[in-house]
Amino acid sequence: MSTTTTDLLDGWHRTHKGGELRSSDVGKEVILFGWAQSARDHGGIVFIDLRDRWGVTQIVCDPAHSKGAHGKAEKVHSEYVLAAKGKVRARPANMANAKIPTGEIEVLIDELKVLNVSKPLPFQVEDELEVGEAVRLKYRYLDLRRPSVQRPFLIRHQIAQAARRYLDGQNFVDLETPMLTKSTPEGARDYLVPSRMHPGEFYALPQSPQLFKQILMVAGFERYYQIVKCFRDEDLRADRQPEFTQIDIEMSFVVAADVMREVEGLLRAIVGNVRGENYKVEFPRMSYADAMAKYGCDKPDLRFGLELVELSDIFKGSSFKVFREVVDGKGIIKALPVKGGAKFSRKEIDDFTGFAQSLGAKGLAWIKANPDGWQSPILKFFSEQEKAELQKRTKLETGDIVFFAADKPGAVNQVLAALRLHVGETLGLIDKEKLCFLWVTDFPMFDYDEKEKRLVAMHHPFTSPRAEDLGKLESAPLEIKAQAYDIVLNGYEVGGGSVRIHDMALQSGVFKILGIGEEEARLKFGFLLEALELGAPPHGGVALGLDRLAMILSGATSLREVITFPKTQRGQCLMSGAPSVVDHRQLLELSLRVDKQA
Repeated sequence: MSTTTTDLLDGWHRTHKGGELRSSDVGKEVILFGWAQSARDHGGIVFIDLRDRWGVTQIVCDPAHSKGAHGKAEKVHSEYVLAAKGKVRARPANMANAKIPTGEIEVLIDELKVLNVSKPLPFQVEDELEVGEAVRLKYRYLDLRRPSVQRPFLIRHQIAQAARRYLDGQNFVDLETPMLTKSTPEGARDYLVPSRMHPGEFYALPQSPQLFKQILMVAGFERYYQIVKCFRDEDLRADRQPEFTQIDIEMSFVVAADVMREVEGLLRAIVGNVRGENYKVEFPRMSYADAMAKYGCDKPDLRFGLELVELSDIFKGSSFKVFREVVDGKGIIKALPVKGGAKFSRKEIDDFTGFAQSLGAKGLAWIKANPDGWQSPILKFFSEQEKAELQKRTKLETGDIVFFAADKPGAVNQVLAALRLHVGETLGLIDKEKLCFLWVTDFPMFDYDEKEKRLVAMHHPFTSPRAEDLGKLESAPLEIKAQAYDIVLNGYEVGGGSVRIHDMALQSGVFKILGIGEEEARLKFGFLLEALELGAPPHGGVALGLDRLAMILSGATSLREVITFPKTQRGQCLMSGAPSVVDHRQLLELSLRVDKQA
């Protein structure tokens, strides 16, 4: 009969964590558990770096002290799982390791137990080792043993714990909403789940708990929160995953300022738990219009300057045909002035141009202000008045450079917003340790979709318009501002919310503008609409991206680094092999058939 782990550990209880022992513990009898980071035989004495979640402790197996422990230690290889019992002693002064907290001590082992062995590893469990992402994700359980890989998850834990403590203290109730729900159009594609009991019908995994949390306000809970999984079948990138986690909040009898104030308190609690209680956090506000004008996007990174400047009016009658035709065609001309940018070489400028073209720009004009005068291929096309106005508007001084983009507003803003970040990185202007929050407010209620040739909701169709704009609902919907607000951190949208529509007549009017008829609205949102007619209070809320907060606060560069078992950009789990083919009998039970040709 084989010996079980329970038998092996009978009477053994961990006394200290891996990174805990210090010189003040010399002489103590201790029991440690963990993995063998490395094993080294020095003149017949085996030294093992024993690692657990909390750190590394050097243990020593000396045959003169314990032949049994030494005999087992001689067979230990990397990532063997060990239990060790012994006495703490001071390391010789010339053998101390200042790189680890336990570097002044070691443990002389009386008894060693091998709890499990390990085959040769596909890669070493070391922080400094560079491993391809495909291999890391296939052997994710090995990757997660590395302290540097574990660190973002410990910060993620701190975020979740701080959120729960804060919201519990503010009288919010933690309530769950369904994972199997109705498919509703909320922007992205749904993940669908076939129903065995209702052949041909499907559940959808929730893109968010939006409708249910509004229903909970109608139910009278008044303050709800949930740390909840959400699912969206959309194209992936570094800051997107098909399944993600929100800190979801909804409140009754509030205006936008109430929700924003509560979110500020929550974020201060989160940052305080991660960075320390004395870390100061400010929450400036900026309108959507100002954000687009100054930064070209609605989630600007405020850790550095470099604001955009519009020049369309200066060149509306210009002899420079390219600029004049853009203005005549209702496009815009914008500039990105860069202090000290005249030092960029021609190759660097060409690289910036290539970067802009990769985003769809036709080109990237520029003017350098050198000590001996301005330099630019387009300078000859400008009049003296245009040069004077340009210098005044961009504050162009000797040593600076100005980049220009001219096209439709959307294209110009997209290119210059990305170029601003690229230049900021190139010049080292971004303080990686800084946290810059920003509220973006006064969003348009509607946007016009050029592809579908119709109005769409800028946020979602349950967002309430500002009271002063209600009269424009039918006459000028594109002029209406929504009671919506996004919270931005270091150039990422980490949360968004709004005051919701709680009046049935207004909700019907918004649906009408969006081209959703009464029958379609009842079919897709009937349970919410019925609730709105049965005493719905004014309410509003927000959803914060837990994954993005963890990514930023831990210094990670991808959401995959803060999700334990992430998907690749093709939506695959390399470790488990999902998605995968299922047994034909399962499909029959679900009344499904796979079109192999498709």
